[in-house]
Amino acid sequence: MTGSLADRVRDAVGSVSDPELRRPLSELDMVRGVEETPGGVRVEIALTIVGCPAADRIERDVRAAAEGVAGAGRAEIAVGVMSPAERKALTDRLRPAKRNPFGAGSLTRVIAVTSGKGGVGKSTVTANLAVALAQRGLAVGLVDADVHGFSIPGLLGLAEADGSSPSPTQVGELILPPVAHGVKVISIGMFLRQSDGSNPGAVMWRGPMLHRTLEQFLTEVFFGDLDVLLLDMPPGTGDIAISAGHLLPGADVLVVTTPQPAASDVAIRSGLVARQVKQNVVGVVENMAPLALPDGTTLDLFGSGGGQTVSDALSEGSDPVPLLASIPLSPALRTDGDAGTPVVVAHPDDAGARAITALAERIATRPRGLAGRSLPFQAL
Repeated sequence: MTGSLADRVRDAVGSVSDPELRRPLSELDMVRGVEETPGGVRVEIALTIVGCPAADRIERDVRAAAEGVAGAGRAEIAVGVMSPAERKALTDRLRPAKRNPFGAGSLTRVIAVTSGKGGVGKSTVTANLAVALAQRGLAVGLVDADVHGFSIPGLLGLAEADGSSPSPTQVGELILPPVAHGVKVISIGMFLRQSDGSNPGAVMWRGPMLHRTLEQFLTEVFFGDLDVLLLDMPPGTGDIAISAGHLLPGADVLVVTTPQPAASDVAIRSGLVARQVKQNVVGVVENMAPLALPDGTTLDLFGSGGGQTVSDALSEGSDPVPLLASIPLSPALRTDGDAGTPVVVAHPDDAGARAITALAERIATRPRGLAGRSLPFQAL
């Protein structure tokens, strides 16, 4: 091994990753100094904020890295906090300007999951799809854009018994989203508290506030480099659908329906509105589809064929909108959602889980055109 002990320890400590920012400490300028001492080495690191939730883990990982070079018990770890100037320099470097990184020209694939009406299982499908994509090794973010009816934190196990969710860490104006099952998640439910700190209660906002909330989620939350960003959209064709069209031009749209005409007829409208705001309707998902029973019969509680009806109605000549998945009725899908553990994690062999996993496979391997996008190449 070459280099002084201090240099080797600095390299080892610098490779430790911040669990929230998902970047090496050396890249974040969090390693202030490493010096040899009579007893080994002294490592000084600077956390981003006072009370950093990841402080214990960072200190533990830094100690393990340092002792891996210097020897067990031979590393002293001094933990400090960044100055306001250091913190601002960090946030400026991570997000050079308050801009929407998922707007026109973004290399992240943005998929808005919509439905014509509530109660079709759109949020459950979105949460499980996000986790299934992360299980394939993709970097996935999830925005709970259903501000009035937010449910993503509960479905992913981020909500407490009283309905409250952990508050995201905030570094200056930069918000670090919590991570659940490998998915970076943001929801308005993470910011709402009653005076006693319990259940976040209801949101009573009109259009401008809804637009501003979605805009903040896209510009002030640090998702880092994502392969896929999913949006759990509110049902219908209201303010958020229009705002998403303005903020995320060219985004893909996945329409969720149940088999019954009362849902499928309305679901078609959400696809038509997506087209009007210049988004791409890429497929239909039929949820609560007929379930094959052990005795060979079929339980079609909500009828059948609704997903294909929506697919046919939204297909235009050479631009088909395929039925990408038909997810059967699944008790496990419901109970696991209530328990805060996605069915693709808790019961991967369940018929509903297998259908969602197959949907993730189709989405992950679907070709994506780069026409009109600016690729981040630099001349050498």
